[in-house]
Amino acid sequence: MTDAVTLITTKRDGGHLSDDDIRWLFDAYARREVADEQMSALLMAIYFQGLDGRELRTWTAAMIDSGERLDLTSLTRPTVDKHSTGGVGDKVSLILAPLVASCGGAVPQLSGRGLGHTGGTLDKLESIPGFRTALSPAETIAVLARVGCVICAAGSGLAPADRRLYALRDVTGTVESIPLIASSIMSKKIAEGTSALVLDVKVGSGAFMTDLDRARELARTMVALGEEHNVRTTAVLTRMDTPLGRAAGNAVEVEESVQALQGHGPADLMEVTLALAAQMLALAGLDADPAAAIADGRALAAYRDMVRAQGGDPDAPLPQAQYVQTALPAIADGWLRRLDALAVGTAAWRLGAGRARKEDPVSAAAGVICLAKPGDRVTKGQPLLELRADDPGKMAAALAVLDGAATVSDQPLPPLPSPVIEQIP
Repeated sequence: MTDAVTLITTKRDGGHLSDDDIRWLFDAYARREVADEQMSALLMAIYFQGLDGRELRTWTAAMIDSGERLDLTSLTRPTVDKHSTGGVGDKVSLILAPLVASCGGAVPQLSGRGLGHTGGTLDKLESIPGFRTALSPAETIAVLARVGCVICAAGSGLAPADRRLYALRDVTGTVESIPLIASSIMSKKIAEGTSALVLDVKVGSGAFMTDLDRARELARTMVALGEEHNVRTTAVLTRMDTPLGRAAGNAVEVEESVQALQGHGPADLMEVTLALAAQMLALAGLDADPAAAIADGRALAAYRDMVRAQGGDPDAPLPQAQYVQTALPAIADGWLRRLDALAVGTAAWRLGAGRARKEDPVSAAAGVICLAKPGDRVTKGQPLLELRADDPGKMAAALAVLDGAATVSDQPLPPLPSPVIEQIP
């Protein structure tokens, strides 16, 4: 007879869990017959010993089977989604979902909230007056059918085992395990019922993955899981050493997203967005030009339709911070060489745009605006950032993390590398 202690010691000693072992584990854990302490011990063993391909496939399937699946078969459009591993200023989903919808796709974007220095798509959208992110499965499908895109929270019924396991990983130092990350992301994405998926795996100082080789390993692991569960999946590795675009926060990122949909987005943001859009459209079998959909206003119209369908007012003024302060003066005349994404993201978090724990509130108006980006000509003393907050007492903590966040070169820089590194496969 299978028991939790045997599974823990098997994995601790480098052994392999059978398919029946894994299925028993999740079933017993759902019935509370396996204690959180035992599951935590097993997660730590997996952190050190890993899961092989078969174990990971079964582990992910058991997480999916722990709950319900969203049934999108009633939709007439091809379904395709995107997931980002998170970064600073990463408002791509706000632009991408309506953009792909305006090209004929159905985008069921089930998103999350920010934690630490990385922003959350739901927090950003909730800065729009009236916008609802908590939709029932029926409401989600209705918005998808009417508009072609929806951005909302994953319902509690989708992969509920992941919610419990993530809470354990968060407090036991086992978050940074590639098989556990991959199964967490992919169980939710497969359960949402999409037929195709593009993964945006961020790499750099402001990303969860700072090492390119580990980012590649994560991307390949997730692509394999998607394909094994009959979801056409590709991954794109993108840079996250510098904030994406110029805004990091909530309302400030919504504002920049609308500007992007109007055709005025920063070059790096648009390059990433259009690269991901091209991949999504290809997987969905749609022959369309996403740049043309921005230029002729279709993408912006789809965004406005989505906001209205989810209870928001696309014309309502966005929250504005009460306190604004410039920061990070350039140390010399020259060209901005580096603007550290982690420092900027942490500053935005400390200003109130992010949270330390999932239950913490966030400020809609707080954030950071990049007044200059790498490659720009700057003069000594010129402020490189603008800080925004509702509470002036938060400025000092934000300023403290920005010391040394920028470097200036006395020589013009060579052309900056593309923010898109490579595609997998």
